Amino acid sequence: MREATRNGRPALSVPIVVIDARHPAAGTVAEAWRRRELLFFLVWRDLKVRYKQTALGVTWAVLQPLATMVVFSIFFGRLAKMPSDGVPYPLFAFTALVPWTYFAGALAQGSNALLTSQALVSKVYFPRMLLPLASVVTPLVDAGIGLVVLGSLSVWYGHLPGMAIVWLPAFALLAVATAFGVVLFLAALNVVYRDVRYVLPFLTQIWLFATPVAYPASLLPEQWRWIYALNPMVSVIEGFRWALLGTTVLDAPMLAASVSASAFAVVLGVWYFRRLETTFADVI
Repeated sequence: MREATRNGRPALSVPIVVIDARHPAAGTVAEAWRRRELLFFLVWRDLKVRYKQTALGVTWAVLQPLATMVVFSIFFGRLAKMPSDGVPYPLFAFTALVPWTYFAGALAQGSNALLTSQALVSKVYFPRMLLPLASVVTPLVDAGIGLVVLGSLSVWYGHLPGMAIVWLPAFALLAVATAFGVVLFLAALNVVYRDVRYVLPFLTQIWLFATPVAYPASLLPEQWRWIYALNPMVSVIEGFRWALLGTTVLDAPMLAASVSASAFAVVLGVWYFRRLETTFADVI
């Protein structure tokens, strides 16, 4: 608090607030939680921009996984005779495509989150971490719509889920945590190296085929599956299939490997994001 003076006489006391981006709390998850109301508005903004002036609206949320399911069913299910753990292949593929489409969408949107909001980043102080976090939360709406379509497919094929469905939120949380960690790293990296946007589609395509979306993880020898599950999306995909279709490929070593890898991705993402956060406004 400082006394302001005017014409030699004391005036009203004016509080002075100093904003220091280098404060230890800046950029942390705790600070982002305290500003969670801003997260709501960022997510709402992203949703409005996403579907503004679109002819099909939220239908786009299911067109991509449905079209991919048809392609996979023709080439992998019918022509290549890919096994599907005793489940009709279209249902087998679409169950995996729901979380995978969410993950790929979060990566595509989140990696550019800082660049698309450069006016906010350069002119207003707020927890920058909220921008990539909003990009991770927004695709959950599309994933929810995809789950509704998946429920309809399950009824069509007469393959209804059992009690294991109660574990579905846990595997969804694993997908969100993995996406958040990777997006934090890519969003910060993209500010410094703009060619990330060109590398990301290739990376996502490779990651797709390194994940059991079009094929079952049961094709791998059991002793190597935990190494394979160091890709956290392996346990997410197999967890969704176990919870919704009753497949039994997922085991404790696989789940432990995926959870550990996901936790490492979050820690690495937060560390790298905080390391570069003070330079965003200057570089962007």
